[in-house]
Amino acid sequence: MNGEYMEQTKIEEKEARSATDSMKINEREQTQIGLMRAYVETRDPSSKTKIEEKEARRARDSMKINEREQTQIGLMRAYVETQDPSSKEVDDQTLRRFLHARDLDIEKASVMFLKYLNWRRTYVVNGSISPSEVPHEIEQNKFFLQGSDKNGRPVAVLLASRHFKHKGGLDEFKRFNVYLLDKICSRMPSGQEKFVLIADLEGWGYSNSDIRAYLAALSLVQEYYPERLGKMFIVHSPYIFMSVWKILHPFIDNKTRKKIIFVDNKKLESTLLEEIDESQLPQIYGGQLPLVPAQDA
Repeated sequence: MNGEYMEQTKIEEKEARSATDSMKINEREQTQIGLMRAYVETRDPSSKTKIEEKEARRARDSMKINEREQTQIGLMRAYVETQDPSSKEVDDQTLRRFLHARDLDIEKASVMFLKYLNWRRTYVVNGSISPSEVPHEIEQNKFFLQGSDKNGRPVAVLLASRHFKHKGGLDEFKRFNVYLLDKICSRMPSGQEKFVLIADLEGWGYSNSDIRAYLAALSLVQEYYPERLGKMFIVHSPYIFMSVWKILHPFIDNKTRKKIIFVDNKKLESTLLEEIDESQLPQIYGGQLPLVPAQDA
């Protein structure tokens, strides 16, 4: 009787695992995988064992990576806490992002992280930037926050043609970027650390060009918000923007470059819908959500 119960329990556990896997794969793919699996197993029964062995190897490799990361996080934490006691208040996920930004090099990641802590303490004195500190930037109404992509990453939209230099200067622009990035990060669900940006250049011209501001924003993201950008879609890009892009490109690190996609106007809607469900996509791109100004999000 106990044997039958244990056998039934094993069957139920196996079915539960299969159900979990199915949730991760869309129905069409699941059907195709099922048909293919059934076919190859009738042709070669050993294929079932080979597939299971491959899955087991992947699981073991994943465990090794996690163990290695955890060890490095522990070593990094031990070091940075001796250099700056406030490091104790930072979670492992944050340290992990800095490690990944420096290809798991503990020394380089620690230097980067300690620089971040000092910057945060001196530049964001009150812990956050308030809207009252960036009035000219907010007045331009150029940045929007609404919805999330299929991975749960918050979606932000920048209408670049609304950006102009103003009397607030570069410092207000940088503070506005900190205000935005902090707001985006606060909207990330548990377990998610990245966001998606749609940079819309429709109507952009030389009057909007601001190289110093672009470089400042790039520096902030790469130095103080590492591994936060998940993907950036540049849409409606005019030909004249490429002269600016050539200036910016050398300052973008390789990891960030791989996340930037210039979208063909003819494939705009289909490209965005691959990443963002229609119910979460802004109306101006064929979705259902209205644009919500960042300050109102």
